Amino acid sequence: MSKSNKTFSFELFPPKTDKGFENLKKTVGILNQKSPEFFSVTYGAGGSTQDTTFKTVDWLREEGIETAPHLSCIGSSSNEILDILNRYRNQGIKRIVALRGDLPSGAGLGSLGDLNYANELVELMRADFGDEFIIEVAAYPEFHPQATSAQDDLSNFKRKVISGANSAITQYFYSADAYFAFVDNCEKSGITIPIVPGIMPITNYTQLARFSDACGAEIPRWIRKRLESYGDDIDSIKAFGKEVVTAMCQRLLDNNVPGLHFYTMNQSAPTLAIWDDLNL
Repeated sequence: MSKSNKTFSFELFPPKTDKGFENLKKTVGILNQKSPEFFSVTYGAGGSTQDTTFKTVDWLREEGIETAPHLSCIGSSSNEILDILNRYRNQGIKRIVALRGDLPSGAGLGSLGDLNYANELVELMRADFGDEFIIEVAAYPEFHPQATSAQDDLSNFKRKVISGANSAITQYFYSADAYFAFVDNCEKSGITIPIVPGIMPITNYTQLARFSDACGAEIPRWIRKRLESYGDDIDSIKAFGKEVVTAMCQRLLDNNVPGLHFYTMNQSAPTLAIWDDLNL
């Protein structure tokens, strides 16, 4: 399948240990052979992984790899955000994933920093940096778990777009129909930016179920039941997961999505298995 006119990218999280960092370097070395548009690097709640995010970004840039750091506004002042953006600009970084971010435990909106929502972060970036950065924002095909309704979540997304977002990366999902319905609703609302599907390989059902319950990503019942039936048979879980996710990606690509963004969990093999099956 041709990669032309599509954006393929990989997400990393900043490791906490030296061993984890060495593993990340190996993972990047393998995945970078696929010539992704960029690697994104996550940023913890309230900036809790800031130092390790910087370390990861610094290494990627030293290697000449296109990097899109995540930047969340919760827990940081506007001046702190601008300092980080200046740091990234000086490193030649052209793309930022702009997020509200998760609230630190026990905190409420307004209690930390002076930016409470991602659209305010996008507005700040455009006001101070113009078009210097390509701004990615998050989208939720099955709507954000804290949103009061799907329409409310769509309105929140549209505010980010109006504020100046260039494109969006979705929360992972396992129903292509949910993505298509979301994009259709966006188009009806006048939202025309590219919305790139976020893809999470399936390798560990217990971990995936915990993540999904926390972030509001639905695992369709038929997939849950099949995964549950394998118990501790990791090989069967991985094989079935690869089959399900590859088939979904193929359907997405056949319907002309703008690209795919893989949540790698700092592992190369699960993403490469899907990539190779798709003949990308």
